[in-house]
Amino acid sequence: MSSVSLTSVSLAYPGGHLGLADVDLDIGDGEFVALVGPSGSGKTTLLRTVAGFISPTAGTVRIGETTVAGAGRDVEPERRGLGMVFQQHAVWPHWNVGRNVEYPLRRAGVGRAERTRRVAEALELVGLGGAERRDPATLSGGQRQRVAIARAIVGRPRVLLLDEALSALDEPLRDRLRLELRALTRSLGLTVIHVTHDRSEALALADRVVVLDAGRVQQIGTPSELVDRPASPFVARFISDAAVLPGRLSGGVFRASGFPIEVPAERLSAERSPDHRARAHRDPAHPVHVAGERAVEIAVQPEHVRVVPDPAGPAVVESSLFGRSGDELVVRWGELRLRSRASGARCAAGERVRVEIDRALVFEPDPAQHAAHASSQAEPASVGA
Repeated sequence: MSSVSLTSVSLAYPGGHLGLADVDLDIGDGEFVALVGPSGSGKTTLLRTVAGFISPTAGTVRIGETTVAGAGRDVEPERRGLGMVFQQHAVWPHWNVGRNVEYPLRRAGVGRAERTRRVAEALELVGLGGAERRDPATLSGGQRQRVAIARAIVGRPRVLLLDEALSALDEPLRDRLRLELRALTRSLGLTVIHVTHDRSEALALADRVVVLDAGRVQQIGTPSELVDRPASPFVARFISDAAVLPGRLSGGVFRASGFPIEVPAERLSAERSPDHRARAHRDPAHPVHVAGERAVEIAVQPEHVRVVPDPAGPAVVESSLFGRSGDELVVRWGELRLRSRASGARCAAGERVRVEIDRALVFEPDPAQHAAHASSQAEPASVGA
C-alpha cells in the first residue's frame, strides 16, 4: 500500500500557460480517487505528473515516504511502483494474451508457476478467462483494453493509475468491471487514481472525487458532498447538471432575474465559507440567512425541478426521455431551459407545464468572477443544458 501526496504542484508551459496551478492533494493508502473536469482542465496532466511522464515546474510529489518529483529529484516512471492503463490500449501484437499480461511479472523475476496462476486470475477478473493463448489480432478493441487492464493489475503495483481505462468497454461489461475492479483494489489495498470524463462513473467508484478546472482544484470531496454541497456554481453545473440562476433574496424569497421564478427561503440552503479550498472539507449546508436584500445565485439540480402538467402553464416540455423512476425532461420557459429528473414525473414533449423548485443552494456572487459569470449567462437558453 502507498499514499500519494502533491504539495503546491504547478506546471508552467512556455508562454506562461499553466497546466497545473498550485495543486495540493493527499491520497491515503488504499484510497480510490477520481479526477474529473471539462476538457483541458488538467486531470490527465495531473495523472501523468504522478506517473513521472511530466515533471512539475514547482512543488513536490511523494509516493509513500519517497519524494519522486521536486526538491531536486525526478524518479523514473518505472521506478515509482506504479501500474498504468491508458485510454488507448497498448497490447503487443507479436505476443499472445498470456505473454502480454505476464510481462510485468517476467521483469520482476516471478517464477513460472506463480506467473501462470496470477495471469489466469487477472484475465478472469476482466472477463477473458482462458484467453491466454489467443492472438491479440483476434480480439475486439474492448477486449484488448481488458488485456491492458489485466497487465496493469497482475503486478499488484503500489498505486494504480487509470486514464479513461474503462471507456472502450461496452456497457454491461463496463458495469461488471467497475464492481470487480473496485473489489480487487480494496482487497489488495491498492491506491487508485482514476481519470474519467464519465461523472457517473467517478461518483460510483471513488471514495473521493477531485474536480479540476483550468489546472486548479475546484473541490475535493466524497460523491455525496459534491452532489449535495457543491463548493461553487461551476461544480454544481459540472457534477449535477444544475441550472445556475442569478437573482435577489429579499423578504424571505429568492426572485430570479428576468424570469418569474420564486423560491421561498425555507427551500434554500447555503455554505458556511466563501472560500472554495476551505469548502473541500466543510460542515453541512445550513439554512440561508434571509435578513436584508442582496444579489445571490442559486444552483438547482434537475432532481429538484418539479414539473406539473398545466394547460395554462408558462413553460413547455421541449424533450422527454423515458426513465425508470421518472422522465428526464428539458423544459423551455421563455428563453430559459431547465432540466428535470424529478421522481415520478411523466410528461410528453409539447405539453404545457408549470415549474416548481423544491430545493436550491445559494451562492454569494464572487466579485472577482462576476464578469466571467455575466458572460456565461449571456445566452439564457444554455442554462442547465
